[in-house]
Amino acid sequence: MSEKLEQFQRYLNQMEQYRQIGEQMAWDMQTQTPKKGYGYKIDAITYFSGEKFKIATSEETGKMYEEMSAPEEYDALNDVMKLTVRRGKREYDRNKRIPADFYEEMVRASNISSKVWEEAKQKADYDLFCPHLQKMIDFRRRCMEYMEPDKDIYDTMLDMYEEGMDSATIDRLFSQMKEELVPLFQKIMEKPEPDNRCFAGDYDINSQKELEAYLLSYIGFDKEAGVMGESEHPFTMAFGPGDVRVTNHFSRHDAVDAMFSTIHEGGHAIFEQGINPDYVKTAAVDIGMGMHESQSRFYENILGRNINFWKPVYGKVGEILPQFQKIPLEVFFREINHVRPSFIRTAADELTYCFHIILRYEIEKAIFRDGVNAEELPALWNDKMEELLGIRPQNAAEGILQDMHWSDGSFGYFPTYLLGTIYDGMFLEAMEKDLGNVDTLLAEGRIAEITAWLHEKIHRHGSMRTAAETLREVCGQEVTAEPIIRYFKKKYAEIYGVDA
Repeated sequence: MSEKLEQFQRYLNQMEQYRQIGEQMAWDMQTQTPKKGYGYKIDAITYFSGEKFKIATSEETGKMYEEMSAPEEYDALNDVMKLTVRRGKREYDRNKRIPADFYEEMVRASNISSKVWEEAKQKADYDLFCPHLQKMIDFRRRCMEYMEPDKDIYDTMLDMYEEGMDSATIDRLFSQMKEELVPLFQKIMEKPEPDNRCFAGDYDINSQKELEAYLLSYIGFDKEAGVMGESEHPFTMAFGPGDVRVTNHFSRHDAVDAMFSTIHEGGHAIFEQGINPDYVKTAAVDIGMGMHESQSRFYENILGRNINFWKPVYGKVGEILPQFQKIPLEVFFREINHVRPSFIRTAADELTYCFHIILRYEIEKAIFRDGVNAEELPALWNDKMEELLGIRPQNAAEGILQDMHWSDGSFGYFPTYLLGTIYDGMFLEAMEKDLGNVDTLLAEGRIAEITAWLHEKIHRHGSMRTAAETLREVCGQEVTAEPIIRYFKKKYAEIYGVDA
């Protein structure tokens, strides 16, 4: 091993330790820091983020990347380290253009904004959050201008969450989804709704947590390499393949929502646990969010909303939550595939969920392409919800305040949810060519074979391949919405008896 490579690996180790500190504090901030302790935690997060940023953008680090990029060093590296050098050099060049004091100010504002969002959501008070959201819009705009001064701001944001993705590709895919699925949705709305009054009740929170643990184990979550927590908005955080953490949010009056948050976050976590452990401290663990969301949504929707998923486990659901002993599986199946307009994205059925993401994508473009400001956003949000779903929020909590993503400046993230859904249609067709009918596998309780296929084809590779490369390798084609559209039309034509 050359002296320069040893120096580079010491740098990667140093960056990993700073990441661990930051992630630990972020986890604590979201799950258990008391309200009066927010200020202390924000100070600490800001400090360590700033120190890490200074090291990552130092002249010494820049020189190191130049040396590692030189042919005599680069050509001797393995593929994982080549990827790490390429991506690291790109991130260095981007981040070096960001003033350090601006970066620290942005980190601090982001953490303050996130906590104000929580309070604003609980109070349904958009006026409380509005100035913080405007700050995050301004910070992210300036940040992208520093990073890529010659590139479209919003395309830079999209590329940060899904490498190689741009708005032209998303426009094509999302336009096709709207064109094909809006008419399907409208036909379903003409059909009688299933009677879901039997789901009303009081569901013990501790029993819901027991069910969460059971479902996570069933789909393949390794509890020796992960833990569960609670937060206002469910999320997954990976410290490494051996320490992957999921959170959930529980309601005494709705057990189904927490079940599907469990399966969704479990999909994220299983991906992280399945990454080749040799990739730790390299860029190969930095997975694009479109591919990440494909896995969470594959488990949640393609598998979890299939009646056959529940056939081997529905009896256990009834043991843990006795109310479900009185609800036939077929009634449960109709409810978890109950297509209806709803205000809350995370509680939406898988079909109308697509419209929730398109709404957010169109608003993000309006912000960064058309200059729409934070004060104008609630009205724009409500108008688009009425246009796509035929409903209008009565308050900000069920409208623009429902998601945490914009509070920390994560603009460009939302489209990855629907990109992941589009990838899922492609993965399902490829999986069935290899394993046979997924309905049969699920009904026979052979979900481990599905998880093993996903591990082999997707998870273990981490981010050694871009999403486009993964789709070509696993599915043999470029990204297309056709498979997921076929899936939606076939499934919901059968459930609702409509002509798709």
